[in-house]
Amino acid sequence: MSRIGKLPILLPDGVEATIKDHVVEIKGPKGVLSQEIDPAIAVEQKENELLVTRPNDNKRNRSLHGLYRSLIQNMVTGVTEGYEKKLRIEGVGYRASKEGKVLNLQLGYSHPINMEDPEGIEVEVPSQTEIIVRGINRQQVGNYAAKIRAWREPEPYKGKGIRYADEVVRRKEGKAGK
Repeated sequence: MSRIGKLPILLPDGVEATIKDHVVEIKGPKGVLSQEIDPAIAVEQKENELLVTRPNDNKRNRSLHGLYRSLIQNMVTGVTEGYEKKLRIEGVGYRASKEGKVLNLQLGYSHPINMEDPEGIEVEVPSQTEIIVRGINRQQVGNYAAKIRAWREPEPYKGKGIRYADEVVRRKEGKAGK
């Protein structure tokens, strides 16, 4: 039995779950998220809990069991607390600013990089070297933060670039001189 899949998903106060035609919809104070569920996996609601079950122990069903339980738990967390990723910019002349719904990045290229916030994602720039990406969908928040980071990944010699706030960049020694 999947150790993750067999755990019940607790629905806090103010969160409603609707299960219809293999689609689970979670409504909460921050918004609404829905997820299509594989027909082999069953989701049932008992009072303020959701239980994810599988019909048998074949390999495919075992792998989907824990997956869908985690996805539904992430939706419940998203509509109650939300998700955020913090990015830090390091390097001389590297900076970020926000103009309406457009994130403006100056990363040493000959042109500025302008990224428009996707639907459901909120980007905040508290200082020129900090970016905070917030939203209710964990996958979208992580994906957008990764797209921002991909413009200038941290390099190992000087440590310049965009990194996650908790990321540690392994530094390398430069070439040996005389």
